[in-house]
Amino acid sequence: MAEHQCWLLSVFLIFILISSGVKVSESARIFTIINGCQETIWPAITPGENFGGGGFALKSGQSIVFTAPVGWVGRIWGRTGCNFNRNGVGTCQTGSCGSSLKCAASGKPPASLAEFTLAALDYYDVSLVDGFNIPIVVTPINGRGNCSIAGCDSDLRSSCPAELSVTANGKTIACRSACDVFNTDEYCCRGVYGNPVTCQPTYYSRKFKDACPTAYSYAYDDPTSIFTCSGTDYVIRFCSARSQPVCTYHDNQLICNVSKSKGFKPLIGRWWAVMLALPLMINL
Repeated sequence: MAEHQCWLLSVFLIFILISSGVKVSESARIFTIINGCQETIWPAITPGENFGGGGFALKSGQSIVFTAPVGWVGRIWGRTGCNFNRNGVGTCQTGSCGSSLKCAASGKPPASLAEFTLAALDYYDVSLVDGFNIPIVVTPINGRGNCSIAGCDSDLRSSCPAELSVTANGKTIACRSACDVFNTDEYCCRGVYGNPVTCQPTYYSRKFKDACPTAYSYAYDDPTSIFTCSGTDYVIRFCSARSQPVCTYHDNQLICNVSKSKGFKPLIGRWWAVMLALPLMINL
């Protein structure tokens, strides 16, 4: 039920974008960020000029839509356990970028991280090299090329080795990387291990990879972890299964991946957006 509501929320936000008359450049990428977690999270984006200044609160079940130009190179992650005052000053249990709601710097490990390079051919990935705090999945929609789903929809907090666990109030809230904990050349892929030949998977990176096959588990985990796609939009989902339906509005069509078996479906015209969003609007 919660996943269905998340889908409706993303459709509703896209409908607002359409109805408002906003003109989205063909060269821009639409980013829909969805919170499928059971609690509020605070997404962070750097650089954040096109993303609400780089940070904001997103309640459970909420979605938000942004556009970013080709040429944007950045990262998106989720912060948890945050407490900000009305001036946007505060702290977070995980993913903190300092004391500000709007991030201008990278997040403090451990944090699950989505990375993007937008160009004629986009590159994107989800990295657990700096550890894990919450599940994150990146779904490209309506692109051309590989365009695979990247990320980690498993919750590694429940299976995190005790020596890597970050705890609060007796609960594991994040899972550190072996490099962060042990700080050795082998785990950090540096020194004599600073190349893809000598830096190989370890016991800890294999645990990450087994749980999240399409996410980076260590620095040179490129072949199964980095993806390319052209002319695509992106849906970034926190704490949601990759099979959950997602939508974006592109080239005057509402495009949805209805299911794994049916793939991406174009729903032509604004009335489809109205009909899809109507159940949500009734419940607001």
